[in-house]
Amino acid sequence: MTASPSVASQSTTRLDGQLGTRSIVFMVIAAAAPLTVIGGNVPLAVGSGNGAGAPIGFALAAIILLLFSVGFVTMTPFVKEAGAFFSYVTAGLGSRLGLGTAFTALVAYTAIQVGVYGYMGWAVGDLVTYFGGPDLPWWLYSFAAMAIVAVLGYRHIDLSARVLGVALALEILVVVVLDIVIFATGGDSGIAMQTFDPATVFTPGIGVAVLFALTGFIGFEATAVFRDEARTPEKTIPRATYIAVIVIGVFYAVSCWALITGVGANNAVAVAQKTLAGNGNLLLDTATQYLGPIMRDVIQVLLVTSLFACVLSFHNVIARYQFSLANKGVLPAALGRRHTRHHSPSVSSIVQTITAAVVLAVLALSGLDPLVGVFGSMAGVATVGMVILMLLTSVAVFFFFLRRPALAEGHAWGARVFPVLAVLGLIIAMWLVLSNFTLVTGGSVAVSTALALVPVVALLLGIVLGARLRLDGGAAIDADAEAPPA
Repeated sequence: MTASPSVASQSTTRLDGQLGTRSIVFMVIAAAAPLTVIGGNVPLAVGSGNGAGAPIGFALAAIILLLFSVGFVTMTPFVKEAGAFFSYVTAGLGSRLGLGTAFTALVAYTAIQVGVYGYMGWAVGDLVTYFGGPDLPWWLYSFAAMAIVAVLGYRHIDLSARVLGVALALEILVVVVLDIVIFATGGDSGIAMQTFDPATVFTPGIGVAVLFALTGFIGFEATAVFRDEARTPEKTIPRATYIAVIVIGVFYAVSCWALITGVGANNAVAVAQKTLAGNGNLLLDTATQYLGPIMRDVIQVLLVTSLFACVLSFHNVIARYQFSLANKGVLPAALGRRHTRHHSPSVSSIVQTITAAVVLAVLALSGLDPLVGVFGSMAGVATVGMVILMLLTSVAVFFFFLRRPALAEGHAWGARVFPVLAVLGLIIAMWLVLSNFTLVTGGSVAVSTALALVPVVALLLGIVLGARLRLDGGAAIDADAEAPPA
């Protein structure tokens, strides 16, 4: 079965917009939820990982993603569809693996979005009670946030970009200010140079640090998801990809180093472990010490806006995945319709809201803790899914150019060398993720194994269905496009 929209129908089945590099970078970094990572993933990486050496774990994760990005960007000019990873895999490895990739992406992004809704419900509840408000169930706040996301997701993407841009700018600004003050004052006992000592970095805990760093990068493929809404996608997507990975990686690593410097390298593990035990907060307590109680309150509020920006970004990504799959005949055609006034994937957006609401309701009714039970388990599913997606995409890039040597001329590094390096790095990353998986999910080995298999099952289901549905990979290829400079 092949389903490609006719030229006449593309006005209602193709999205459009004028997003520039800055707007797309906002979308991607917002999905990474930088303040959430600094407040949550950093204590985990320090307290459960390699202590003062944790910033290097974030740097290593960024390097792995940069290796991946070179091949991804090299192939981007030849992929005309806005399906992100699944379009690349379809073009490079065929429709079966392409559809499997699409299903894996839907599961991974749905999981992390629902997980963040759980985290957000807890964060809003904590904020309300901190300021003397009523102690209400966390899921009430989660569903309230979901309603707002539903409205923004239904409308034109430019509105979401503006909302994300404001929230993102504020949360990054306040952490940068904290970093500067800590380094300017010398921290607790001088700049923590132990961070760069190989004896500190390369301990068994380095795997845990890399694991939580990778979790913080989930969502960066959104650069390609917004292809149809980009002003000049051939230039915008490569720029946005590199900028997003570098900015996120540097921000995470430097901010992690700053917090370690702030509390002292020798005290960092103990302080982080207190945070994990619920007896303190590494980020908020450090902010109080160096910026004062008012800025602590500001950061606590911005944590909520960070989480909101995150779920809004994931909502937009999932809606566009469904929209693209519907126009290929994989999902119901209604999901592939564009709103006549907002030019948004409105039907897909509504369905995505309903899906997230159902999953979140099941988890809430199960009585799970919003952080460990909901966020932890869903983040674990998403992390495994993300690594699978990038692995398949790197392999697809290699074989895409192997079968089209003329397109690879002058671009051997991006077409052949970097995809291989990315595959090797991602295999190591997958091993690190799976060998420390119970730390992410907070569950038993049996529960963690079941969760890790969820994206694998989605991949296999897509492959099986791909035997019956033939996705038109050729339609995604533009052989006349020029690859970026070597």
